[in-house]
Amino acid sequence: MNFPNRMYIDGALTAGQGTVEVINPASNECIVTVTAAGMDDVGRALRAAKAAAPGWAATPVAERQNWMLKLRDAVIEHEDWLRTCIHYEMGKPWGGTQEDFDLLERSLKFYAEEIQRVHDETLRDPDGTHEHRLVYEPVGVVVAYLAWNFPLLNLAYKIAPAMAAGCPVIIRPSAATPVSAYAVGELCQRIGLPAGVVNILTTDGYGPSDALAASTVPNLITLIGSTSTGKHLMKVGATSIKKYSMELGGNAPVLVYRDADLDMAADIVTTVKFNNAGQICVTPNRVFVERDVYDDFREKVVQRARDAKVGFDRDADTLTGPMIDGRAWTRVKGLIDDAVQKGARLLIGGDRPEGLEHGHFMAPTVLDGVTPDMRIYQDEIFGPVVSLIPFDDRDAVLDRANDGEEGGLASYVFTTDLALAERVARRLRYGEVQINGVKYDIYLPHGGIGQSGIGHDCSRLALNDYLVVKRISRGLN
Repeated sequence: MNFPNRMYIDGALTAGQGTVEVINPASNECIVTVTAAGMDDVGRALRAAKAAAPGWAATPVAERQNWMLKLRDAVIEHEDWLRTCIHYEMGKPWGGTQEDFDLLERSLKFYAEEIQRVHDETLRDPDGTHEHRLVYEPVGVVVAYLAWNFPLLNLAYKIAPAMAAGCPVIIRPSAATPVSAYAVGELCQRIGLPAGVVNILTTDGYGPSDALAASTVPNLITLIGSTSTGKHLMKVGATSIKKYSMELGGNAPVLVYRDADLDMAADIVTTVKFNNAGQICVTPNRVFVERDVYDDFREKVVQRARDAKVGFDRDADTLTGPMIDGRAWTRVKGLIDDAVQKGARLLIGGDRPEGLEHGHFMAPTVLDGVTPDMRIYQDEIFGPVVSLIPFDDRDAVLDRANDGEEGGLASYVFTTDLALAERVARRLRYGEVQINGVKYDIYLPHGGIGQSGIGHDCSRLALNDYLVVKRISRGLN
């Protein structure tokens, strides 16, 4: 397989000062050694983006749209290549790569259209002495840090609004999954995208990565990652005044009430939980179930865990792939063992599936009777583990659902009582509340509150992070 291995800086594919081995976590084998940026390479990227900023900002919207659609056409033409890159760098089941690919293609189209809806605004002057306009302009150079769990989807969330808004962007994919991002760099080079508008590099070590944020060149730092990483980058980036847009960690609660459609709830919880090996920021973490239906719901979840297909292949029915690496596997295993030692019951899973001992696979797991003193209750799991918790008091469970520093991203409610659903949604302190279903798409705002982030990915709201507002006032004679 022809896996790309070069960075894309200043319009050219280039080697860097370091290298990174990309390991397929399904086989624990190296699929390719890619070039990685050192400090000098970071400097080159920053200079290229800074030099491109005035020209790209001044480029007419129609011309920026044309470049975005050219890139989209190249993405569509190379679908199998891009999906194969994700398949091997993540060990992601083939069916799971479709979402990554689709979001890149759709994001480029969506923001190419959405930027046309950004217009200057006129403010009424009550004294009649002035004319006032609000003008929206590019924020400037953007540095985007990507998580490894959705390599192309995460890239899509950043590259499209940046290009549409007129902002040069430096994209730093995770060193665990740089291959598909490097493939996009090759496509940018093939279509002849103006130099410096998009730069894509991974980093070898924390020094070069931090240097991107510490530089005074970027005007916006955007991140998909953990809350701790977000705090770190804000501290490192305090060399100058910058904007920040961050989608950070979560500890998503699920509230299943006695009148809920239990089969639907069990389907959604287990699909979102076991897909991508549970390595999803919005995946359910703490599943609170009203005691009247707790036993029935538990059995439905266990059965779905038993039926979930685990593996690394092109079978569309395969739901759960491997965890990203041995450290992630060991961490989740530790959370499971800690819960069991403190009284939780392991109903299914909890270790490597039979026959898949060669990779970092974790069997779909269900724990019964999880309590707040367990680490798995407090921490974002980021693994294929369902934690079941019975409840009796409908008011108290909302306090429990809102408890936790990293609890502000996603939440789920299942009930046929729509008045109850509305009351619960109002009280939940989460950026997203999903009622009797789950829906994510490029046109829907995605973002957390509190320690789960600032700003938004997706929707027209994302453009707000890439634009600044200027007021122009003119006296009337």
